[in-house]
Amino acid sequence: MPRMDRPSTRTPTALVVIPGTGSDADHVTRAFGHAAAMLGVELVALEPTPDLVAGHRRGLERATVEHDSVLVGGVSIGAAIALEWALTDTGDRCAGVFAALPAWSGDADSALAAASARATADAMERDGLDATVAAMAASSPDWLAAELSRSWGRLHPEVIGQLRDAADYSAPTPEQIARLTVPLALVAAPDDAIHPIAVARTWHDAAPRSSLVEVTLEGWGRDPALLGDS
Repeated sequence: MPRMDRPSTRTPTALVVIPGTGSDADHVTRAFGHAAAMLGVELVALEPTPDLVAGHRRGLERATVEHDSVLVGGVSIGAAIALEWALTDTGDRCAGVFAALPAWSGDADSALAAASARATADAMERDGLDATVAAMAASSPDWLAAELSRSWGRLHPEVIGQLRDAADYSAPTPEQIARLTVPLALVAAPDDAIHPIAVARTWHDAAPRSSLVEVTLEGWGRDPALLGDS
C-alpha cells in the first residue's frame, strides 16, 4: 500500500511555475494563471536565465523567501525542476506540486525531448534562428509553431545554451519520487511523443499521493490554461 504522509497544515500563498525549455514566463502565466486565481494564490512565473537549471533553482529559493508556503509547478523540464525542489525542501515550505508534461526520469540519455533540445541548439548555431524556426514550423501544428517562434525569438541567443543545459539535466527518479511528502498533480498527453505519457504514469505510480489527468495536444494548443486547470 502506498505510504500516506500527513499533509502540511500551512496554507500556500503562491504558485511558483517554471516554463519548459525554449519557453518563458509568458507561456506559464497563460498555462497556470487561471488555476492560481481559482485557488486564490499569487502566481509567480519564472523567466529563464542563461544558466537555465541553476537559474530556476535560484528563482524558486527567492520565491519561497517571500512567501510563507508555496505550490510549485511547471511544464516539461520545469515540472522536473519543481519536483526536484519539493523533494529537497527541508523547511516545510512546499504545499504541493503541479507537473505538466514531464519528459523523462533520471538521466536524459535516451529521452526524445533531450535529443530534440540538442538538435535544435545545433541547428540554431549552424543555420541561424530564422532557418531553424522555419524548419520547426514546417513540421509542427500551427499553434506550436507560433508559440515556439515567439519564445525562441525572444530568448535567442541565450536559448541555445538553455537547450543544451536542459538536455544534460537529471530528473527525479521513481525511487526519489517515492519519498515525496506533498501531493503531486500531473497532466500529460497520450499523443505527445516528446513528453511520453509513460513518464507521467511512472511519476504517478511512484508518488505516495498523486493524481494524473490526461489531455490532448490539440486541446492544449486551443487553450494553454488547460494544463493548470486540469
